[in-house]
Amino acid sequence: ADPRPPLSELALAQPPKPKMPDEWKGTTLFQPVATAAGLIQAKGYTVAVSGIDVVAPEETCIDPAGKRWNCGVSARTAFRAFLRGRAVVCTVPPEGGRDTISAACRIGKQDVGAWLVENGWARAAAGGAYVEEGRAAESGRKGIFGAAPDLSGLPPAPPAVAAPAEIAPSILDLSGEAATPAPPLEPVQ
Repeated sequence: ADPRPPLSELALAQPPKPKMPDEWKGTTLFQPVATAAGLIQAKGYTVAVSGIDVVAPEETCIDPAGKRWNCGVSARTAFRAFLRGRAVVCTVPPEGGRDTISAACRIGKQDVGAWLVENGWARAAAGGAYVEEGRAAESGRKGIFGAAPDLSGLPPAPPAVAAPAEIAPSILDLSGEAATPAPPLEPVQ
């Protein structure tokens, strides 16, 4: 016998897709890792903080005195110190993706993008929300806009270790003969 027809049109409908709740404020990303100032990896996501220009670790800056310094590494280090392993909440979809997502992020009530720009560790995106903070950081010579770090108080680099003149013979028996057994141990009294 053939199956009977549905009692109503509702029986043909698929279950509704789950909607994001109205109170949804983002996805919590635990143990974030800063790969650059403004770039976070956590929970399968790679998130670029929106409203800023990310400072790459290989970027160099010239301070007001004309000295070239590696400001990208300093910016990433400052961002890592700011994160301190705390959970970051970003407005990304609940499932991670393979591509980099640009999203607003916060730690508690602190806007991550605003912190990066106002401390000079990232540039404000043109026409973005942080332009005023960027101008203040640049005029205050903060972060990447400031002077190169003073490294004069650090000890000199250790001398290079010279390679041995002669390579020690192998500790393995490469002759193919059986290894000599170790002598028996004497009992301890």
